[in-house]
This record gives sequence, C-alpha cells and structure tokens, in this order.
Amino acid sequence: MEGLREDIKRWGLELGFAAIGFTAVNDADNDIAERGLAAWLAAGFHGEMDYMAAHGPEGTGKRAHPASLLPGTRTVITARMNYRVASADSMATLADPELAFVSRYALGRDYHKLLRARLQKLADRITQAVGEFGYRVFTDSAPVMEVEQAQRSGLGWRGKHTLLLNRDAGSYFFLGEILTDLDLPSDTDAAVTDHCGTCTACIDSCPTEAIVAPYRLDARKCISYLTIELKSAIPEELRPALGNRVYGCDDCQLACPWNRFSPLTKEADFSPRNALDRASLVELFAWEEVEFDQRLAGSAIRRIGHARWLRNIAVALGNAPTTQEVIAALRSRATHPSALVREHVVWALAQHGLPA
Repeated sequence: MEGLREDIKRWGLELGFAAIGFTAVNDADNDIAERGLAAWLAAGFHGEMDYMAAHGPEGTGKRAHPASLLPGTRTVITARMNYRVASADSMATLADPELAFVSRYALGRDYHKLLRARLQKLADRITQAVGEFGYRVFTDSAPVMEVEQAQRSGLGWRGKHTLLLNRDAGSYFFLGEILTDLDLPSDTDAAVTDHCGTCTACIDSCPTEAIVAPYRLDARKCISYLTIELKSAIPEELRPALGNRVYGCDDCQLACPWNRFSPLTKEADFSPRNALDRASLVELFAWEEVEFDQRLAGSAIRRIGHARWLRNIAVALGNAPTTQEVIAALRSRATHPSALVREHVVWALAQHGLPA
C-alpha cells in the first residue's frame, strides 16, 4: 500500500491540490477530540449553528467518528487546496469605509463544488488502480472535524485562531477529505509541531474579541459567524466592530505572520468576480434580489440569501461616513419587505443621527 499512497499524493498534485495526507482512524484520538467538542458546545460557543450540536456528543456523535459516516472507514485521506488570489489589497479595503470587505475565500466560485469534483476525480483514479472500494468524499459538507483530521495527517497544526496553519502556505487554503475502507499507511512521520510559539497576533487583531483564549473561539462574536451563519439580527453591541465587513472576516489571518508565505492559487475559478474585492457598499446595496441571484450564481455568498446580504451591508453603511449617497442608499431600503432588513436600516440611519 505504500506505493499506492505515493501514487495518490502524485495524483492529488496533478489535480490541483497543494498537499495530500493520510491518517488512520484512531478511536482514542477521536474520543479526545469529542470531549473538546463537548466542552465547546456546553459553553454555547456554537450560537445558532444547531448542526454542530446535532452531530456532536449529545447528538448523533458523527462529527468525531468518521466510521459513523462510512462504516468500515480505516483511513482518512486529507487534501489541501490554496485559495489566495491576486486581489485588491485587503488592508487598504478595510481602511476605506466606503468599500465593502468580502472574505477572500469567497471572491470567486464556491469552493464546495470545485473541491468535491476534484476529490471525486481523485477517488476515480484510485478506483482505476485498485478496483471498487468503499469511500465518501467531503469538503465542509458533512459532520467531519476537518482541522483535526488534517492535523493528524501532517497537513499543518491548529493555530490559536483555530484554523489550520502550514509553514509553507499559512492558512489561505481549503480542506477536503476522502473517507475510505482502504488500509493506507499514515503520515505519522509528518506530525506537525505547533509553531505559533508566544505569538498572539490573531487574538489581538480580532475586532470583536471572539478568540476568547488560545485555540478557543466563541463563534457568537466572530464576524464570519455574524455575517454568514447567523440568521437573526446582528447584536447591536457588535455592529460597530463589523466596520465594512459584509461577508466573513480575515483579520486573524491578515495578522498571522505565517501568511507571509502563502502562495497564490493556480485555480482561476477562485479569482474575484463582480469586482467584489473593491466594490463600494452603495453599489452592492443597490442589487435587487434577481440581480443578487444572477451575479452570485455559483458563489458561496448566494447561500445567505438577499435579505441577509442587505442586513450585513446596512450595518456597514451605518459605520460608513455620513454622505448623501450613503443616506440615500439606506432610505431606499427603509420599506423593504423584510423586517430583518428594515431593523438594520433603522439602526444604520440612527448612527448618522437620522430617523428612518
């Protein structure tokens, strides 16, 4: 199987992955990971992400146990694909309150579709080599502890911001997995040491202080959660800290010294669409629902829907300088059919000292 493992790594690189790793299913390690998840859930840090609890220790228990997703799983093949693209400077965009900041992973095509297709092609190559075998392909699409599995397989270490870090790639990459019943050698020789040391740049940079301790994130405060996962109103006390971030937040990654070494991706599909790396808040706020759906077809952003998109931008407009253009944009949505949108517009106008 050693030869097959090396073939899989080579095939993965040919398919555009930056690295492939292997880790054997280990019940003892899974139990440890599950206890950590249980403590995180007990603290309520998952917020409205009920699916985290549904598949956690008190739910199905699937999240920490790959064999519950594919009976007979012996090996987890993990894959890393870089996503950093040439785009408008993130720090410059964040510093301009009239522009919208979109997390750089979401500027182009939805990574779920691209990674799943590539992982399926990798599984097909394995089938050609060994015949039919048991497997399932995942990328942020099932209850899999992706960072945990990737760390065990030598693809990196968990940073203090809870993301996976790699000395050659920083954290600007996606992860995916193939669960398989093949008994493949683990990358035990590639166990990665934590290289964060005494650095706390990610913790110090978080606008909402969501990283409550090293390796511990309170998602309820995280701007990525607030602008993407949260379906209800954004807590008022956190709205000023969002600044001009309308979809996700990269601050902890931008502050991380290891991202100085992150390479550009070779995937053209991740390149910015609709000039989302430099678009103005007013411009994006003007998109009607049909335009939103058309422009963002094939984008991860479309998943949040038009109302939450407007909710997020309304907050950013409330944080923007008071100009006639900003006020006119907000007033144009004051009678929007969505109560969620209207409430955030009222708040935004109040930030400029104006009634709805």
